[in-house]
Amino acid sequence: MGERFRRATVIAATMGMALTFLTHGAVAAPGHDERGTYVNAAGKVDYEVHLPPAYRPGKKLPVVVALHGCGMTGFADNSMKDMTRFNRTADTEGFIVVYPSQDPLRNLLRCWNAIEPAHQHRDSGEPSLIAGLTREVVRSHHADATRVHVAGASSGAGLAVVMAVTYPDVYASAASLAGGEYAFDRVKPEPDAVSPVDTAKLAHAEMGRRARQVPLLIEQGSADTTVPPWMAERLASQWAAVDDLAPDGRLDGDVDDMPDATRRVDAPGERPYTRTRYTARGGGPVLIEKYEVEGLAHKWPGGGSGPFADPLGPDMTSIMWDFFADRHL
Repeated sequence: MGERFRRATVIAATMGMALTFLTHGAVAAPGHDERGTYVNAAGKVDYEVHLPPAYRPGKKLPVVVALHGCGMTGFADNSMKDMTRFNRTADTEGFIVVYPSQDPLRNLLRCWNAIEPAHQHRDSGEPSLIAGLTREVVRSHHADATRVHVAGASSGAGLAVVMAVTYPDVYASAASLAGGEYAFDRVKPEPDAVSPVDTAKLAHAEMGRRARQVPLLIEQGSADTTVPPWMAERLASQWAAVDDLAPDGRLDGDVDDMPDATRRVDAPGERPYTRTRYTARGGGPVLIEKYEVEGLAHKWPGGGSGPFADPLGPDMTSIMWDFFADRHL
């Protein structure tokens, strides 16, 4: 009897410990990754999908599409995945991340080609590939189609802006880290000859009947010589004009590029940064949020590994998710 009692006590205690462990969630199960390839008339694109521990078939989670920069991949060597550590944030917050990789046959340097007119329109070129794989992931993983967002770095940032213009019905919001405006090819030869309002009109025309105010986060390093700070200033001005045009097709000042709120943050162990917010003249949600990080070169602040990661904060990945979290179509 004593031995049986002792064994029963041990079993009961073990079960109790297991129950306590599960109840309190001491260690969360890790997420897992899947690979896919999307093909259409424009070519093909390989991608990796990260599914967080919260993922369950039938549970509608948000999606973030993360577009890498030149010389990078989505999920292999020198990857967007390792640089941004989006997976870590996704596991904590409960969203799906998609990492497309540029086909070197389209660009030997693995840059996305958003600066080329052939890749600035709906249903053609790289926009059709990214939108196609996005829809494929949303469909196959039963994600929330109203909470899909796109973020990019450098050339990927340029493409993220293009995606917000060409598919405003697919992406609830967008983020550009060290990128330029839509139709930047018009600006590059002679920046002073083409205003951000001029390129905003092109963006609005491309949006067409789908035109809407797509919330945009802009990040820029003050010491970036690859994508200089004036490009972020132009992007903010362009997007304010796009937001002004979107509701009624008129440039009537309902949204302008004058900041509505500015705050400088200087936290210990991080690079100081200035956050600027823009809203409509009548108030409402933030339409544009811009971060200028002091002393930051052409890198991802608060990044993980790779040549384009800056270990110093701010944690731009978490900031982006905070911006995305409450946005929906």
